[in-house]
Amino acid sequence: MTNPALPSGYDVVVLGGGVAGCVLAARLSEDPGRSVCLVEAGPDYGPRQQDWPRKVLNARALPRDDVWERHTAFYRIRARVLGGSSCINGAWNTWGSHADHAEWTRAGGDRWSAAALEPYRLKAVERMGLRTPPDDELSAWASAALVAARELGHQEVDMGACGLPGYGRPLINAVDGLRFNAAFAYLDPATRSRPNLTILGGALVDRLDVRAGRVHGARVVLDGERTTLTAGTYVLASGTFGSPAVLLRSGVGPAGDLKENGIHCEVELPGVGANLSDQPGVFMPLSPTAGLNAALAAKEADGKLYVSRMLVRAASEYCPDGAWDLHLLPTAGPPLFGSLPPGEYEAGISAFLMKPLSRGHVRLRSADPLEPPEIDPAFLTDPDGRDVAVLRSGLEKAQALAGAMRALAAPADGAPPHALSDAELRGRVGTYWHPVGTCAMGPAGDPRAVVDGQGAVHGVENLRIADASVLPTVPAANTQLPVLAAAEMLADALRA
Repeated sequence: MTNPALPSGYDVVVLGGGVAGCVLAARLSEDPGRSVCLVEAGPDYGPRQQDWPRKVLNARALPRDDVWERHTAFYRIRARVLGGSSCINGAWNTWGSHADHAEWTRAGGDRWSAAALEPYRLKAVERMGLRTPPDDELSAWASAALVAARELGHQEVDMGACGLPGYGRPLINAVDGLRFNAAFAYLDPATRSRPNLTILGGALVDRLDVRAGRVHGARVVLDGERTTLTAGTYVLASGTFGSPAVLLRSGVGPAGDLKENGIHCEVELPGVGANLSDQPGVFMPLSPTAGLNAALAAKEADGKLYVSRMLVRAASEYCPDGAWDLHLLPTAGPPLFGSLPPGEYEAGISAFLMKPLSRGHVRLRSADPLEPPEIDPAFLTDPDGRDVAVLRSGLEKAQALAGAMRALAAPADGAPPHALSDAELRGRVGTYWHPVGTCAMGPAGDPRAVVDGQGAVHGVENLRIADASVLPTVPAANTQLPVLAAAEMLADALRA
């Protein structure tokens, strides 16, 4: 069934209105002769910031209203709103190392090198209005962490570009506590007014109609009714969890898994849903002094308390020269989970494993698009135990950083996290929320590969994927800026 209110077909249908989808819709519709439809399962709150919920605009918090699942496992949290993860994350933007780009170029070719992606990185920085946090947004804890990192011998670096290990401030997409998300940046009023761009909010992607190695339509549920969108080219941008799920429901993936869900295999690609990689971490709690609590309370009363505004990128003994495999993140403010009495705050330092070897998966539980997929991040499960060893190294470095800040916070009771057993560490593990890899790029002969270096799906001639799922390895960075740049580059590849 086709909704008569919609055009009969488009040149390009972009399935997913997250960070990458907003970039693609904006860039592809710059050509007035190309009709583009952007499909998003969550709400589109419109072009005016004043019409958006205040919670979504608050850059001092991690909004959790517009998500796929409420009250779920921490690693399953994913946005369901136009603008995607840029509406619910920490508004941080950092960049990876040259070692990351070496991994990507081996999989996808020279367009993934640091030099080739540089102009797209700069485009994303400009369009998102990224900026370095000013001094008045630094709490006493963040300021002390900057000093402590320097005293420990770390060098100051630009967190938004390729470089070396060191400390610094991330680039942020927020001003005076107001989040500037990807929907505002890329789908501004001028872009939305293009007659060749259609934005469908509240439209759930069911599956693609794949036959004989070609997509013949995208089946979506819009306003409670099923409809089929047709196009010359289809671009999946539903994210690391959503894109493989759509492919699997469409019969593209490992034949055995598809058969278990009653789905006919149209194109066998064993890599669909495999290779899930995310960045696990462990929080080391500290006990704030009365002086730190008072300073944080004064900052909060002034409306300028941010939980974190600096980080250290550090290298374990397992890391290649010139790269880093850890983020040390000092935080102080209201607790992320739970609450504390007025005037009391949570302080500590997290160590995040940036280059994990462990790999998880995304699989279907059923062919029903309303059924959440099975997601297993498989944190700290690599058989040789290297991930645990690197994370333990990070916690030792976090302990040293905390020692240099002991005038503001004392160690919590109990054994320090780096001294815990492997099992205890695994029991405390959290995530940085940077999943990638479930539709990884690579050559057609690689059974793990799903797309080539231009995002073209192996075995399906008019289907592309352009989101974090195509990255074969997670960068040693927060993934928002790399995904923005990759989407800019893949949009250019589509326009060529």
